[in-house]
Amino acid sequence: MSRGIPEPKLTAVDAMIDKLTGAIFVFQIVVVLVLGVAGNVWKDTEARKQWYVLYPNEGPWYELLVIPLRFELLCSIMIPISVKVSLDLVKSLYAKFIDWDNEMIDPETGTPSHATNTAISEDLGQVEYILTDKTGTLTENKMIFRRCCISGHFYGNENGDALKDVGLLNAVASGSPDVIQFLTVMAVCNTVIPIQSKTGAILYKAQSQDEEALVHAAAKLHMVFVNKNANIVEIRFNASVLHYEVLEILEFTSDRKRMSVVVRDCQSGKIILLSKGADEAVLPYAHAGQQTRNFIEAVEQYSQLGLRTLCLAWRELREDEYAEWSLMFKEASSTLVDREWRIAEVCQRLEHDLEVLGVTAIEDRLQDGVPETIETLRKAGINFWMLTGDKQNTAVQIALSCNFISPEPKGQLLSIDGKTVDEVCRSLERVLLTMRITTSEPKDVAFVVDGWALEIALKHYRKAFTELAILSRTAICCRVTPSQKAQLVELLKSCDYRTLAIGDGGNDVRMIQQADIGVGISGREGLQAARAADYSIGKFRFLKRLILVHGRYSYNRTAFLSQYSFYKSLLICFIQIFFSFISGVSGTSLFNSVSLMAYNVFYTSIPVLVSVLDKDLSEQTVMQHPQILFYCQAGRLLNPSTFAGWFGRSLFHAIVVFVISIHVYAYEKSEMEEVSMVALSGCIWLQAFVVALETK
Repeated sequence: MSRGIPEPKLTAVDAMIDKLTGAIFVFQIVVVLVLGVAGNVWKDTEARKQWYVLYPNEGPWYELLVIPLRFELLCSIMIPISVKVSLDLVKSLYAKFIDWDNEMIDPETGTPSHATNTAISEDLGQVEYILTDKTGTLTENKMIFRRCCISGHFYGNENGDALKDVGLLNAVASGSPDVIQFLTVMAVCNTVIPIQSKTGAILYKAQSQDEEALVHAAAKLHMVFVNKNANIVEIRFNASVLHYEVLEILEFTSDRKRMSVVVRDCQSGKIILLSKGADEAVLPYAHAGQQTRNFIEAVEQYSQLGLRTLCLAWRELREDEYAEWSLMFKEASSTLVDREWRIAEVCQRLEHDLEVLGVTAIEDRLQDGVPETIETLRKAGINFWMLTGDKQNTAVQIALSCNFISPEPKGQLLSIDGKTVDEVCRSLERVLLTMRITTSEPKDVAFVVDGWALEIALKHYRKAFTELAILSRTAICCRVTPSQKAQLVELLKSCDYRTLAIGDGGNDVRMIQQADIGVGISGREGLQAARAADYSIGKFRFLKRLILVHGRYSYNRTAFLSQYSFYKSLLICFIQIFFSFISGVSGTSLFNSVSLMAYNVFYTSIPVLVSVLDKDLSEQTVMQHPQILFYCQAGRLLNPSTFAGWFGRSLFHAIVVFVISIHVYAYEKSEMEEVSMVALSGCIWLQAFVVALETK
């Protein structure tokens, strides 16, 4: 299963606020203990001498706790309970700003951006690593059949479109057995549902865009998938109609990397296995007498062009062979323990001794704005890793075209490969040594690793691979499974990096859930990723605005609001403490409860609304100068140093307000209520001045 159990996410800002709250709590306890002891000492030494105090000579056993508990009540407002409520309120508004952003609406589909998680907007401004899927995320996921190789013959190489290749059209017209069998696999080996429209045209609904492209291409070559009634598939080829009974479907999984169907030819009664999948999942299972060199060359040639390749194969089954296998398959499908592993093992018993028919090459174009988005976010100090299930050459070509890595000779792509533990070890050590001594730009040196080598590295050389992850700013991971994607995200998180994972399909869900921030693209593969993600967008290029504008503004506003909340509480609390020094350290409150409530709830609530709309720089400036994001990633607006500044500011302002208030009424016959109102007014005006000074 690609879906895991999502973990609760804690932002870096929330983690820092928790640490600062703990520090203030310790400070509060120290203050309470010191003032409590001082109050009891003054009471026993001085207070009993004063006739107006009227302390009894002997008190109850708990008398020593009275003054400390008074100071505990006075200092309880040091930690503002309202900070969590205020932050939750403004974070929900940040999420609404993302929902309401008209510049992040996909013009093609009208899909708006959406924030599912309203609690982590500020983390967008602190992203350090982006781990991205390729198909449907960087590319459009609009598959177009371009070339193919059938029985060693290449079609589409001259004009770039196999559907217009004269040689292929002539082979179809002449009824070439190899070509007909190849087209049959394209039309039958799938889970596509044909739908007849009112105009008579046939529309295809498919979970996989590759399958849809293959079925469309077969239809244009006269092998038309007409109808599917229960388990009977109807195929029209020229003037004849062919029927196949689907006996079993061996579904595609990220581990097997292929899918097959077992069908019975209703005309001849033969049982046939039709398979398609990645080259490493099909070519090694060809029957002993077949030469696969031409197919390997075709796969390499097509992948060098950035095309997605699939190998097609078939095998005729004996009746007794199928009957025996069918029983095992049904038993594996009904088991409750290790079902997926059991099914894969049973499928392996059938998918062997295949006759490879050919290779298909499908084009998946790059989305608009992808190179510019990656370049801009790199300037903002964000590093990129591409995690894909495609072949290495295909992924590298897409990486070159979208400015993910630099072309040679400027760029250097280091490969981690090998099939054994020793081979992977040597390759990893070589790449690690190069990374240690390189002085190139982040995108000028990158490493590429396939799923097999990655599995060995994570299992046997995790420490070395972790060091490589820290040193590397760019990586391409090919032929990786959904679980491996999630493991890589977890690896970077273990290095204390803030990670963002973006994808569009169900196989990206675990990666999206594992990352600090998950972004799903509402693409052609459905809404699985978008629904599981914290944020959903229509196109990859909107990620730039999501991070630079919404992420940065959210971080700035949250950093100010959280520290301001502590400032206003510490300000009033310090005045209470200073007042205790002229009131016999008795724990008497200068302010009444109504004034304190009004101060926290009413008088200081306006800045919360002001901070939500605060923009220190215009959106255009931020987009044109992405380097501004550096200080957000470093957490320079909210850390112990900045908090110490706010702490010192509250202490200084409290001294000013208290000294002025007391000295103004020092020689006047006035009630304490007057003094408290003057001090409270001073606090209100001061915090208003601070808000005006800190926001724009």
